[in-house]
Amino acid sequence: MVISTPVSIVSGMAAATRYGILIKGGTFLEQGRLLTWLALDKTGTITHGKPCQTDFVEIGNMGDYRTTALAASIAARSDHPVSRAIAEKAVENKIELLGVDDFAAIPGQGVCGVIGGQKWYLGNHRMVEELKKCSTTLEERIFALEKMGKTVVALVGEKGVQGLFAVADTLKDSSIEAIRELKKLGVKTMMLTGDNEHTALAIAEQVGVDSFKGNLLPEDKLRVIEELEKAGGKVGMVGDGINDAPALAKANIGFAMAGGGTDTAIETADVALMDDDLRKIPRFIGLSKSTYAILVQNIVFALGVKALFFALTFMGLATMWMAVFADVGAALVVVANGLRAMRK
Repeated sequence: MVISTPVSIVSGMAAATRYGILIKGGTFLEQGRLLTWLALDKTGTITHGKPCQTDFVEIGNMGDYRTTALAASIAARSDHPVSRAIAEKAVENKIELLGVDDFAAIPGQGVCGVIGGQKWYLGNHRMVEELKKCSTTLEERIFALEKMGKTVVALVGEKGVQGLFAVADTLKDSSIEAIRELKKLGVKTMMLTGDNEHTALAIAEQVGVDSFKGNLLPEDKLRVIEELEKAGGKVGMVGDGINDAPALAKANIGFAMAGGGTDTAIETADVALMDDDLRKIPRFIGLSKSTYAILVQNIVFALGVKALFFALTFMGLATMWMAVFADVGAALVVVANGLRAMRK
């Protein structure tokens, strides 16, 4: 009975490794079958995380080249996928980048820096509002792009918004299939993203999640996980970035996209998906269920054999070969059954 548990769990973890799923402990494999909610980050998890700039809208009167050069110069200093898309587009168009001083990242909003003695901001709608540079006309232009599933960032200077840059990411085909499989397993899905509500809605409808929340900061993602856990059941979180680390740590099971994810996310998570394929999560849940079934079979068999032998002993019918079978034989049967998990 004692040996039945570790053999089954280790076999299940070995089977998971064969599929590129690295589990950091048997506890998480056991809990996988109990998941009721799975929260997923958007960029790099549901989408490829390699957005491209699709639109540029000049708002000010500096000209396309100057506006793009300013935005790309600041964006080039950031490692955010949206910023990289803007910087890469500028390189494609052979736009010369400018020197940036006092560069800084503003969590949940964007980045800023000083160019030519003037401070410039490159960020989302929330940043524009914080800088008090927003207007009804500007919002209409932003919302029109966002409703097409695009992320919009604005270049903001002392004289207000000078240009809008729209960036679009593409869905992974595997994400749609994974969400479909999770629904069949009875697991509800929720997409968490820092993107605006319009873009979040467009992506959520395409991928088919049960619900979504947009405009989230890292602490907001953590709060959502806490709320789901308070509602009851086991909660999983899937992410790939530093911003996802608090939520990954709080969830009952944290899944990291290990292929393109940050070291922080991988170290914080309980399960690492080696090739960033969300379809591995339904497989992980399936392995958890089959491993648990084998584990129960082993325990029932071990206890059953012992109970039968005790009954025969009290009746005076037990023999030496029965004792050997009840001890060594049962142990061999349990080990052999536990090893079946490796073939799942």
